[in-house]
Amino acid sequence: MQGNRKAIWGWYFFDWASQPYNTLLLTFIFGPYITSVMGDGTAAQTIWGYGIAATGFVIALASPILGAIADHARGRMPFIKVFSVMYVIGAAGLWLAHPQDLNIWLVMMFFGLGLIGMEFATSFTNAMMPDLAPPDQIGRMSGSGWAFGYLGGVLALAVMLLAFDDSANGRTLLGNPPALGLDPETREGTRFVGPLTALWFMLFIIPFFLWVKEPRKRGLPVAAAARAAVPDLMHSLRHLPARQSLFAYLMSSMFYRDALNGIYAFGGIYAAGMLGWQPVQMGIFGIIGALTGALFAWIGGRADGRFGPKPVIVTSLIALTAIALAVVFVSRDQVFGIAVAPGSPLPDVAFFTLGALIGAAGGALQSASRTMLLRQADPARLTEAFGLYALTGKATSFLAPLLIAVTTDLSGSQRIGISPLIALFLIGLLLLAYVKPEGEKQA
Repeated sequence: MQGNRKAIWGWYFFDWASQPYNTLLLTFIFGPYITSVMGDGTAAQTIWGYGIAATGFVIALASPILGAIADHARGRMPFIKVFSVMYVIGAAGLWLAHPQDLNIWLVMMFFGLGLIGMEFATSFTNAMMPDLAPPDQIGRMSGSGWAFGYLGGVLALAVMLLAFDDSANGRTLLGNPPALGLDPETREGTRFVGPLTALWFMLFIIPFFLWVKEPRKRGLPVAAAARAAVPDLMHSLRHLPARQSLFAYLMSSMFYRDALNGIYAFGGIYAAGMLGWQPVQMGIFGIIGALTGALFAWIGGRADGRFGPKPVIVTSLIALTAIALAVVFVSRDQVFGIAVAPGSPLPDVAFFTLGALIGAAGGALQSASRTMLLRQADPARLTEAFGLYALTGKATSFLAPLLIAVTTDLSGSQRIGISPLIALFLIGLLLLAYVKPEGEKQA
């Protein structure tokens, strides 16, 4: 790959360092742990939904303004450092989720702080792509970055399951007590997932800060950048509808990225509540999904380079819509409308298979989505386009969690509660029909 290889590898390491927040906390370990502590999958899914929705609302309000400030300021690195500190504090604070004295709202506050830090930092590092590689190489770079991040998530998950997680009657996956003398009676092994995620990030973010250097540019001090940012942002928003293909893509990705995040955020809680899975099963599920995600992010990056990102996105969305529909029809007593006997492994096999497909389609989709923006954007205003991408990605980031929380709350059914994701994927797919594969340059 052309470009500064060392800097590109440093950029990859951000994905490697940050991915455990998704893998360990959002989906496979911490979410199911909260479900087990609360003892009620429906209640846990409802609170989880409201908590993530509130976090998404904060992200939606702050992200575009911060992006515009960074666009005017002298660099992105100082912002990334601040968000990294938020990530670490938020993740480490999850140690406080004591099973005998659970303050769920304090725990959700720490979880939200870390999630905000991760999301903001990711937006800023994504905007660095055009500085690191030429346009014809960015599809491969994006796919390789996602794949590398997924592999980091798999390794972190393996470390957690083999050395610390004490959900199997106080024993790890290897049958040993949790490492470091952690007490399984108070679930210290499983609660260590928060500090482990923080330590993982602090260690593996080092190559990013050492190897990725921003191009020198003139900019304003932060205070002056803040004063200039809001008028410029308003100008960009007013003129966005005139750029029809870009506008359609931003609206499409707003819905389908929200739905994909919803699957990742609620997959673990759904499996724990509907199938009674323990963290060991969740860990296997996570490893399968992350491995297929890594493989298909890499494959998707190659397909992107050959066919362009739009066919990759369309194929992934069709697959994810079908998968979301299939998930609704999997429970402990039936699979796709067919009743199963008590103790049957069929529901588990079905959900493992769906997890592998979610990982595959999600990995390819996320990789292609970043490069699709470059096809739509004005090459002279790439940073502005990435800011708008961050804005639309966060503007409704509360929608899927909120819809799931409300649907679950009103229906009293965890299975029905997950169904809004189907509609969100379909809306994204329909809006994609108005997107030109090469942007307005085709006109």
